[in-house]
Amino acid sequence: MGEVVSGEDMPKEQLDSDSKSDPLLKELNEIRRRRTDGDSRSVFAKKENPVLLMGIAYGILYGALILSMSSGLLGQSTSLDHSASSTFLDIGDECDEIDEKPWIHIFPNEDDEQFSLNAYNLPTGVAMLEYNILETGGQDNPPATQVERILDDEVNRVNEKADYSTLDEGKYSVVLTVELYNNSEDANNKTNLTDSLSESLDFELKIGTRGGGFIPFIGGEEHRDVRITDSGPRSCWSVQELGNWGYILLVAELGGGRETAMLAGGAAGIPAWWMAFNSLSLSVFSLLIIYPIMYKVYHQESDDILSRNHIIRLVDDIITRCERRLGIEVDHDLAKVEPRDLSIDIMVPYKNTENTLSDSKSIRDEILREVLEEFALFRVFKPVQLTVRTIGSGQAIDFDSGVGVGVGDRDDEAPPENYASFFEELHSLSRIEDEVRDSLDLFFVRDKTLELQNAVITSDDRIVFVSIIFKPTTRLAFFRFKRQASEVEDELRKYISERNQDILTSQDLIVKARNQVSTLADRSGAGRVERKGNKDERIAAVARQDGFGGRMLQTKFLGDILSTVEYTANEKREMINKWGFWGLIVFVWIPFMASGVLVGAMLGLLSRMKFMRVLVATMVGGFIASITWAYTAEGIIKIMHKYKLEAVIPIMIIVFILGAILHIRSTKIRRQTELFEDTLLDNFHNDIKEKYGS
Repeated sequence: MGEVVSGEDMPKEQLDSDSKSDPLLKELNEIRRRRTDGDSRSVFAKKENPVLLMGIAYGILYGALILSMSSGLLGQSTSLDHSASSTFLDIGDECDEIDEKPWIHIFPNEDDEQFSLNAYNLPTGVAMLEYNILETGGQDNPPATQVERILDDEVNRVNEKADYSTLDEGKYSVVLTVELYNNSEDANNKTNLTDSLSESLDFELKIGTRGGGFIPFIGGEEHRDVRITDSGPRSCWSVQELGNWGYILLVAELGGGRETAMLAGGAAGIPAWWMAFNSLSLSVFSLLIIYPIMYKVYHQESDDILSRNHIIRLVDDIITRCERRLGIEVDHDLAKVEPRDLSIDIMVPYKNTENTLSDSKSIRDEILREVLEEFALFRVFKPVQLTVRTIGSGQAIDFDSGVGVGVGDRDDEAPPENYASFFEELHSLSRIEDEVRDSLDLFFVRDKTLELQNAVITSDDRIVFVSIIFKPTTRLAFFRFKRQASEVEDELRKYISERNQDILTSQDLIVKARNQVSTLADRSGAGRVERKGNKDERIAAVARQDGFGGRMLQTKFLGDILSTVEYTANEKREMINKWGFWGLIVFVWIPFMASGVLVGAMLGLLSRMKFMRVLVATMVGGFIASITWAYTAEGIIKIMHKYKLEAVIPIMIIVFILGAILHIRSTKIRRQTELFEDTLLDNFHNDIKEKYGS
C-alpha cells in the first residue's frame, strides 16, 4: 500500500504549480498558510483579550464585594440603602435608617399563617415583649401575650411568632411593644425602664383555598391570605442583609432567569436598585467572560471563511488521500458532498480491494478524522454527517474473523500448480501465525493496563494481519484511560516486529486495534458528537476545538445549548440583519424569549456584526432589561398586594420557567429533525441501487 502525499508534504514547487492551475486550491492554500502562521499580533492588540481581562477583574471585584457584605466584614450599617432610597434609584418612599439603635421588623409568613415579630440592636439587660393581634373596631380582643428575654453581648435580638390561623376574615392590626430593663427584678416590678419601642402593622385577612382549589370540582386546602394595608415606610436593609440576598438573587437568575429573580426579590421587599445592580453585575460578568471566548472560537475574518466550493474541493481532496491510504476504491461519480445550513453531508461509496484492511466503521472513522482535522484548521465547526457504504463483491469481507482479508475482488486468481510448494508455504504461514499469537499473548501479560478481549491473526505471502479488541483495566477507564487505539497499535506492532524479525522478512505486519470502551469521538477525533436515537449509523460530528474555552463550549451541556442557540440565530438572522444594532438591543431587552445577553452575543456573532458593536448592543440591552425588570417587579408586587393576588406570584414564576424549558425543548427537537432529514441519504442509496442493483 503506497504512502499518501498530503498537501503539507508536497514540494513547494508542486504546490505552486497546482495552485496556478486550480484557483480553489490556491485560495485554500493561502487560507491554510494564514491559519498555520497564526496571528502575530500581541495579546493586548486583540480586542477580545482586554475585554476578557476586564470580565475577570469585574467578577473578582463583585465576588469580593458580596462576600465581604454577607460575612459582616463591612458592618451592619443601613446607610447604603438609606442613601439610595432618597435618590431616583428607589421609586418608593425613603426608608427608615436603623444604624445601631433598636428597631422592630414585622412581616407575615403565609405558609405557617404566622407573623414574625423581630427586634434588633437591643442593649444588654432584659427585654419584655408584649404583642397582640387586634381587630379594627373590634370590642372583644384577646389579651396580649407577654414574654421575657435575657440579652447579653452575644444575643442582641429577640423574635416571636403571632399566630393568625384561627382568625376570621376582616381588618386587623398586629402590635408589638418592647420594654427594656437592666435586670429581671426591674422587669417584673415595671421599674427603672431604660427604653421602650413599639411597632404596628395594619392588614386585611381573607380566607381562600390553595392547592387544587382553582380547578373546577376539585377542592383545595383552606388558606388565609394577608394583605398589608398600611406598613408605613420600610426599614432600610443592612449591608449584611443585602449581601445575603445578593447570593439568593444570583442563584435565582441562574436557575430561572432574570424574571424569576426579580419577582422573588420583589416579593421579599428587596429594594429595586439592589436587584438591578445584581442582575447587571451577572450580565456584565457573563458577557465579558463568555463572549470573548465565543469570539475566539467562532470568529473568522471574511477572507478566511470557506465557501461552498471550497468545502467541496477540500473534502474531495481528503477522500482521494484516504482512498490511497486505506486501500479502497471510491466511486467518485456517486460520492456526494453537500454543505447545508445545519450540517455538511458527506456520502462515500467504495469497493474493498486486496489492500483493504479495515471494515466500513473503521473506514468511516479514518475519513471522518481527516475531515475534522482539516475543518479544525480552517475553523469550520459545522456538524459533519459522514456516511460510507461498501459496494461490489468485496463487501462480503469479514474483518473481525479475517476471512477474505487481502483478497478483495481477486476472484479470478488462478490456483497454485505446485501443490508441494503450496503446503510448504501453508506450514510456514501457520508457524508465523503461532509465533505472532505467542507475542500477542505475552504483550498483554506484561501490560497490566490492558486486557485482550478478542484477536484475529491471518497471513498470506504478502501480509500478516493482526486485529485485536482490547479493554482497559483502569477503573473508570472511560474518563481516565488516555491512550489512543493508534498508540496501542504502534506499541504492539513494534513489539511483535522485534520479537519475530527473523521470520517477518518478506511480509508486511498490519496491526488493527480497537478499544472496547472507546467512543466515536475518541476514534474520529471529534469534539462533540450528536446521534439520531441510539444508532451509530446516523451521527453528526463537530471538529475538535483547542484551548480551555473551546473544550468547555464542546461539552454535552454547553454544546447542546450553543447548537440550539445557533439554530435560533439562523431563524432570527433575517431580523437581526435587517435591524442590526438596534434590533439586537431590542432582542436582548424583550423578556420571555430566552433573549439574555449571551444569546444576543451569539446572534451578533453569527450575523457577523463587529465585535464592539455586539458588545455595546448586548450591554445596553441587558442594562435596560435589568432596570426595567427590577422596577417593574416592584410595581407588580404592589399591584398583587393591592388586589389580593399574592398567590399568583409563584404561579407566574413556574409559568416562566416551564415556558423557557418547553421553548428550548421544542427548538432542540425541530433542529434535530432538520439536521437528520433523510432526503439526501435516500437519494444516495437509490443512486447506488440503480447503478449496482440491490
